Amino acid sequence: MTRPTARVLALLELLQSGGLRTVGELADRLGVDDRTVRRYVDHLRDLDLPVESVRGRHGGYRLARSHRLPPLMLTDDEALAVALALRAATGTAGAAAAAKVRRVLPAPLARRLEQVLDATTTTGPPGQGAAPDADVLLPLADAVEHARPVTFTYAGGQGPSERVVHPHALVEHRGRWYLRAADQGRSGQERTFRLERTTRVRTLPGRFERPAAPTGEDFLDTLARAPRRYAVRVRVQADPAHVHRYLPASVAVVGDADEQGWRPVDVQAEDLGWLPPLLLALGRPFTVERPAALHAELAAAAARLVAAGPGGDG
Repeated sequence: MTRPTARVLALLELLQSGGLRTVGELADRLGVDDRTVRRYVDHLRDLDLPVESVRGRHGGYRLARSHRLPPLMLTDDEALAVALALRAATGTAGAAAAAKVRRVLPAPLARRLEQVLDATTTTGPPGQGAAPDADVLLPLADAVEHARPVTFTYAGGQGPSERVVHPHALVEHRGRWYLRAADQGRSGQERTFRLERTTRVRTLPGRFERPAAPTGEDFLDTLARAPRRYAVRVRVQADPAHVHRYLPASVAVVGDADEQGWRPVDVQAEDLGWLPPLLLALGRPFTVERPAALHAELAAAAARLVAAGPGGDG
């Protein structure tokens, strides 16, 4: 959850506890200045919450007397965004906020959001990307849970196409969302689909036997091995941990070292321009096995470095 959103919710919680709260007290509890407190109060009023101002030396804010907050009414997209933001929150405050939101959501919607969380594998701390559309994510989560086939329109590299798949897991990686599924149009081959390219999801009749959900490590390896325009192989004298500081596991597959300590590193890339700076940043000996085009990119990068140094043209 972003800090402003979390603090607005924290302000509402303070006001719900009853009594009059001074601006100074609220600012101190929220860790902001007085002006920001007033802005957060305006946010609550924009949501039609009756926050009263009390003037005078001991004035401040309070909720209208005898006011009872209505049930939290959110659209599916709004509820999904809130649930995923709370999922990214850390500590007891984030967990408490998530529990409160779940309690005031209509039961059917709360259950569907739980399906999303249960069906999702993460590769690390949740990212800050935009939540997928609810009409994509919610039916896919339901299909994962109940092992039901789905069909959808996918905007791939060759243009939009209709896919029929057996969905195995949702994956969130650095704020991006993916579906791991067996593509029935390709003999059940396991594929990765990006959710922002997915539309018109529809559940089909029948069920399938769902395999074990992939781990985060499995998914990173899948991303790194996905075929792209260039199949790059370099050999590096470095251990895997050092290589992955510059070429993460979602990008590079690091093999076993030979007797001289040289390790193969395989990268799938649509273009090569971004690789030379990272290979140079390794600070370790490396050689390029393929493709030949990478040699030209490295030569161009080396020329730029020479030109930028003392006595160079730059």
